[in-house]
Amino acid sequence: MGADGARGLLALKRAGARTIAQDESSCVVYGMPREAVRLDAVDEVVSLTAIPAALTEAVQRQVKTGARA
Repeated sequence: MGADGARGLLALKRAGARTIAQDESSCVVYGMPREAVRLDAVDEVVSLTAIPAALTEAVQRQVKTGARA
C-alpha cells in the first residue's frame, strides 16, 4: 500500500524537491509515508500539525539563500 505515491515522492526528491512525510503517530494509515521512508524518498518526517511549519521553513530558507528548499 502506498508504493505508487512513494515512488512519485522519490522522483520528486531526485529532481531536487524538498520532501516531507507525515510521521506514523499522526497517521490514520501509514502506508505511503512508511514506503517513502523505506525508499529514502523523504528529507524530513514530521507530525501532521508540523507540516505547515516545515514547509514555511523550507520556503524561507530558499528565499534567503536563493537555493532549493
